[in-house]
Amino acid sequence: MTPAQILYQTGDATWPAAEFLTIGNWTIRRGAGGGQRVSSATANGPVTSEDINVAEQAMGALGQNHLFMIREGDDALDAQLEAKGYRIKDPVNLYICPIETLTKIAPERLAAFPIWPPLAIINEIWAEQGIDAGRQAVMARAKGPKTAILARQNDRAAGVAYLAIHNSMAMLHALEVVPDQRRQGVAVNIMGVAAIWAQDNGATAFSVICVRDNVGANTLYTSLNMENVGHYHYRIKDPKRA
Repeated sequence: MTPAQILYQTGDATWPAAEFLTIGNWTIRRGAGGGQRVSSATANGPVTSEDINVAEQAMGALGQNHLFMIREGDDALDAQLEAKGYRIKDPVNLYICPIETLTKIAPERLAAFPIWPPLAIINEIWAEQGIDAGRQAVMARAKGPKTAILARQNDRAAGVAYLAIHNSMAMLHALEVVPDQRRQGVAVNIMGVAAIWAQDNGATAFSVICVRDNVGANTLYTSLNMENVGHYHYRIKDPKRA
């Protein structure tokens, strides 16, 4: 598998849908309010226009938007969806590095620490930053090694993240820094502590998924010598107006 394909699998395992349904040549995800990544359809091979209709019906039966994730090798599907009036939404970059790249970071003692289940303050910060109960439920149902990270700065909770491991690949999600604590090294401290925890729990590589428009986060990951190894984006059709 390519690095991107490995990260697609890691994303599904560490940020799992409530249910994965195989319908025809599709994987249909039931999101249960966990956001678009866990509510999208992906193709398991070449598909036709009729296959797209099948996926649309399956997503509609779940009460979900018609939302397709377009991955490496899905160029033909991408073109078909564009012809059907689907627009691109949220292009995403995939980053990876050897675990040792990040374990070199040396946060001050207790600048950040791992803990599971998350403390109430961690859930509160996530909620304040838009990571609501539905998305927090995604983390709760993930299998395998996982942890939350809480960072402190200026004698207060300053940032949070969630980290899980699948097949020796760690993936960080839901990294959020409290607005008035930004640009003070909080995110870097989180990355360093997360990498140490991941290595201690069997990971040999570290990865993140980042929306391309999030300039600050992309800058952070590239500054830490993480490599952009791929991408995906969504295709969604806006509801017809009466």
